[in-house]
Amino acid sequence: MTTKSSSNEAKIPKGRVSRFAKMGSLASRIAGNMISEGVSELAKGNRPKVKDLLLTPANVKRVSDQLAQMRGAAMKVGQLISMDAGDVLPKELSELLARLRADAKSMPQSELMTILDSQWGAGWQSKFIQFHLKPIASASIGQVHKAIDKDLRRLAIKVQYPGIKQSINSDVDNVASLIKLSGLIPKGLDLKPLLSEAKAQLHEEANYLLEGQHLTQYASQITNDKGYVIPEWIPDLSSETVLAMTFLDGEPIENLEDSSQAIRDSIVKRLFSLFFKELFEFQLVQTDPNFANFLYDEKDDNVVLLDFGATRQYSKSMAQSYLDLMQAGFNRDKKSIKKHALQLGLITEALSEQTQESITEICFHSCEPLFIEGGYDFASSDLLERLRIIGTQLSLDKNYLHTPPVDTIFLHRKLGGLFLLATKLRAKVDLRSMFKPYLKHRLIK
Repeated sequence: MTTKSSSNEAKIPKGRVSRFAKMGSLASRIAGNMISEGVSELAKGNRPKVKDLLLTPANVKRVSDQLAQMRGAAMKVGQLISMDAGDVLPKELSELLARLRADAKSMPQSELMTILDSQWGAGWQSKFIQFHLKPIASASIGQVHKAIDKDLRRLAIKVQYPGIKQSINSDVDNVASLIKLSGLIPKGLDLKPLLSEAKAQLHEEANYLLEGQHLTQYASQITNDKGYVIPEWIPDLSSETVLAMTFLDGEPIENLEDSSQAIRDSIVKRLFSLFFKELFEFQLVQTDPNFANFLYDEKDDNVVLLDFGATRQYSKSMAQSYLDLMQAGFNRDKKSIKKHALQLGLITEALSEQTQESITEICFHSCEPLFIEGGYDFASSDLLERLRIIGTQLSLDKNYLHTPPVDTIFLHRKLGGLFLLATKLRAKVDLRSMFKPYLKHRLIK
């Protein structure tokens, strides 16, 4: 076992007071920088806007670096808001928060050893032939280590950062307050449902025993499906803060841009097919579309599925309503799209007719890949840009203060991630043919 420290390590503030102090210190430094920049601009004869002062490169780096060091909910809420409310946030704030998805530091090895001693007991090293103390991956609430146990099983051990559970609620509130203070979020926009759900999801993700159960449940659903593989949960080495599972080889899926067209198309086809099954057959959806959650095992031609902390169970009625919406999209029936968007809560009668039509238009455009016979070419599509433009126009409407149901937000998060991946891999996939079997599919008789 190696004990060499990494330059990417950072001690995590644990207590509520110390974490709040970090946020207060961050706010003070941002304010100081804004004053300095403001004086400089005034000296030049300019009248700077608060927004421009807030989003200087120095402040953007301060916020993302601070949240990356705090990790946990402080980092995760930034990720969630950037992905789930991106269509109503200014581009600058979305980009600031999106930086957090790829910016995480590992905990010092002394902290790691303390956690493993408390979870596995003194002398836990005897359980393993090899245990790498340097993590192979670090994220918002935990880091992953590679190991080989006495049975010669190659394992991935996910270890949760200390103090994460206890800080979730206060961190979410503190980060939300900081973002609101920026003045970049529309004043009337109600983020409470999203923040409440962020807390609930984070508490679930912080329970690694629950994630282990999700692994087992999900594996049972895809037993007969070829082309996918997921880790096997190892319960006897797992706890609420340590998750042990089999280690699976694979190339990060986002690195396959130069692979053959056939491989890229096959991977994207499998992921969309799996999404249809998740929602319309299993009602069990892994909602985190982070590219790092997918690998490709070229040797066995398998898509490796990782990280089931954000797995959500959906009701049959909700899945049926979403299926109805997509069936309407398949048929290019805007009237029916609007009807089912109302049923899902994407639209409410309280919204103006113009706003309702704008949301219907977004739903219609989102179904565009279902229109095309023979294959949708994501490489040449400007769909995401068109959706961004419509979404931006909608966000500028001062009367549009509607927050969609959280369940739909997580589905759109997953679909958006799949669209981004398909675009990155320049895939061409016949989604219309893939969806046809679901045209007469009914979840509720």
